Amino acid sequence: KGLSKTLCMAEKAWGQLSERHGTPLAILRLSGIYGPGRNAFVNLNRGTARRVIKENQIFNRIHVDDIAGSLRFLAGTDTGGIFNITDNEPSPPQDVVTYAAELMGVTPPPEVAFEDADLTPMARSFYGENKRVSNRRIRDLGYEFAYPDYRTAFSAMWRDDRWR
Repeated sequence: KGLSKTLCMAEKAWGQLSERHGTPLAILRLSGIYGPGRNAFVNLNRGTARRVIKENQIFNRIHVDDIAGSLRFLAGTDTGGIFNITDNEPSPPQDVVTYAAELMGVTPPPEVAFEDADLTPMARSFYGENKRVSNRRIRDLGYEFAYPDYRTAFSAMWRDDRWR
């Protein structure tokens, strides 16, 4: 809750600054970030990947290229407001690991029930959230995601050897 409060205070401060200067403010709320060096391929390669199973658990995620793309896109508009920067497909985290393992041609790690998983408090806290976040607002403005879902991104990262 501490981070959420800090983020809300920061958004409010930016809003006040925007009002004082009469400038539109776009607040970008990013979902789980992945890209080269930070993804399931890296974790599988290091032997640290896990498939923790919590019923109906989904995560939202976004590739770093789409963070940059959405920033460029919004900078070219006079549109303000809050934008969820996330791909089109919230999905279970274990599915991402399984897909990456398939692309690599390796066996995915075994499934572990959330209740039995040895997780740090930080990792456990991630599983406390379970919500679908919509990116409709930025898509309605015309932004087209380079990686609309993790499968598109992971296939490209693996094909182009841009996962390390």
